Amino acid sequence: MSARVLDWACLVRSAAGEIVPGDRALVLVKGRGALAVAIDGLGHGTAAAEAAEVALDSVRAFDGPDDVAAIAEHCHRQLRATRGAALGAAEFDADRGTMRWLGVGNVEGRLLRRTRRVVHSLVPVAGIAGHDMPPLRVCELPIALGDLLLLATDGVSPRFADDLAPAGPCQAIAERILRRHGRAHDDALVLVARYLGGQG
Repeated sequence: MSARVLDWACLVRSAAGEIVPGDRALVLVKGRGALAVAIDGLGHGTAAAEAAEVALDSVRAFDGPDDVAAIAEHCHRQLRATRGAALGAAEFDADRGTMRWLGVGNVEGRLLRRTRRVVHSLVPVAGIAGHDMPPLRVCELPIALGDLLLLATDGVSPRFADDLAPAGPCQAIAERILRRHGRAHDDALVLVARYLGGQG
């Protein structure tokens, strides 16, 4: 975890009867920027996990511009030999005070403001990274100290942020969401990241 840009936690749980979850997440911090990604390999089990790992490896290996759309397009190309995946990604820029995010398929995203009861929802495009990905929709929002990003796969009810208090440790918030809103029939992942404003 970074003491400069983000504090974060992630929890994942396999679908009932499965040993390996097909959901993965990654947070990368570089200087005063950060990237948070949630991946849901299509279906569940081993093949879904393999697709999710390919997606994460592609994000780690990406050496292009720090641009969330370029990263998603690269991920799409690398996933073509797999069953594909849904993904949600958010890019933080502490110098500009912004967050840019996008989604493909059934990944939910919420941004909860610390100072007032305002919730922004990610609007993903319909499709599957690796197979059928339409033009991406990138949204940019101002970000402030203490704002809370939530990314969740479709093993978590879309109502996971309803009446959610953004205070408290990220780990505790993730545990509460998964306990209350996780669905047993599918892999479930929740990523919680609090923006720290790039302070030293």
